[in-house]
Amino acid sequence: MAAPAEIAAPSVTAPARAGFWSDVRDALRGSEHDYTKGAIGRSILLLAVPMVLEMALESVFAVTDVFFVSRLGPDAVATIGLTESMLTIVYALAMGLGIGTTAVVARRIGEKDREGAANAAAQAIVLGAAGALLLGTLGVTFAPRLLALMGASPEVLHIGSGYTRVMLGGEATIVLIFVVNAVFRGAGDAAIAMRVLWLANAINIVLGPCFIFGLGPFPELGVTGAAVGTTIGRGVGALYAVSRLLRAGSRVPVRRRHLRIDLGVMRTVARLSGSGAFQSIVGMASWIGLVRIVATFGSQALAGYTVGIRAAIFALLPSWGMSNAAATMVGQALGARDPDRAERSVWRACLYNLAFLSLAGLIFVLFARPIVSAFTSDPEVLEFGVDCLRIVAAGFPFYAYGMVLSQSFNGAGDTVTPTLLNLFVFWLWELPLAWALAVKLGIGPRGAFLAVAVAFSTLAVAAAAIFRRGRWKQVVV
Repeated sequence: MAAPAEIAAPSVTAPARAGFWSDVRDALRGSEHDYTKGAIGRSILLLAVPMVLEMALESVFAVTDVFFVSRLGPDAVATIGLTESMLTIVYALAMGLGIGTTAVVARRIGEKDREGAANAAAQAIVLGAAGALLLGTLGVTFAPRLLALMGASPEVLHIGSGYTRVMLGGEATIVLIFVVNAVFRGAGDAAIAMRVLWLANAINIVLGPCFIFGLGPFPELGVTGAAVGTTIGRGVGALYAVSRLLRAGSRVPVRRRHLRIDLGVMRTVARLSGSGAFQSIVGMASWIGLVRIVATFGSQALAGYTVGIRAAIFALLPSWGMSNAAATMVGQALGARDPDRAERSVWRACLYNLAFLSLAGLIFVLFARPIVSAFTSDPEVLEFGVDCLRIVAAGFPFYAYGMVLSQSFNGAGDTVTPTLLNLFVFWLWELPLAWALAVKLGIGPRGAFLAVAVAFSTLAVAAAAIFRRGRWKQVVV
């Protein structure tokens, strides 16, 4: 899948290297920049550096959490796998709201309408808070039943119900972080979004083992302690994010007057967010289906799958940072009525993402065993984890294009196209294929792992074909 010739990278010279590091410093400082003008490569760099680093720490937390919990045994790891599969619905709703928020805010910023951007941000926060309150209440009430529905063994139900209750009860922190960070990304202030997640995840990483093992004055809560540390970290991150949005000098100056319900703006945000949320639900629900298929092969298979996927996420989450940068570039360029710049930005971001994920995939394929063995000493879990990581990582080069292109549609406000792509690729293709390979043909969990690689590769090819048609350029937000 070749990108257009005009995006080829320039030769690197000594002055270029100096400029690169200067741009990296500007990106980390959060220097204000007009992303609708100037060199595309520099604009992507300024957005992508903090976005990639933001997601990099998120990926560090994803594997750190499993690293500590794995010391409690396969049932504890299986608890995380099952709960995370349920939280994917929450993540999907939060991501959907973030998709709509970024699209509207980026478009208003590209049009130089900061007042409109602030109003859209406030309406998105109101929507998110209402949804999170409802879901959190349901999650706390029905946590054990949901675990049982997902196929949890009696042992997992015994040790994992507390973990699931705390995680589902803390959903509001997830939604607030997603929505406010989506505002910052849409405005091109990616450095603030990075600091929010760094703060939240740094607290997670420190408090997690303290509550799990009862270090110092902390109570020993076992696997539930991981949920307590996570929720506290996210809560602090959410408060910090909101405070940065409300403070003087914010690029999206939300004030008290914006908190009044504006049905017109709320409908626009809800329309984009609704299809964006359904898009995310389609994709995320497929992971629930995969977990359900793998769970039929026992806790060891499920634990191996959880470890392997978490290791893969270590590379995929930073890659999402590049995808988010492309979405912001597209939204602001379309707001400035420059669709050609939007398209060139996407292909350049695809190329950068391809380079990163190809290297990461090669490392994971070659060193899957030592990587997975850092998380488990159970020989059965190890074999399942190695299989999962190698198979999923082999598809990384395709994922690079699929991730960027899907987010680029969203950045343009065309949330319908990636929704239909996800519906076809994940529900009508991936899940039936996983069941057929794993159960019908008797391949076992490896069949589910193969289905993941095949589905994401299919998504990349289909998304590229549709993107080249250019209909996303005419979407009105």
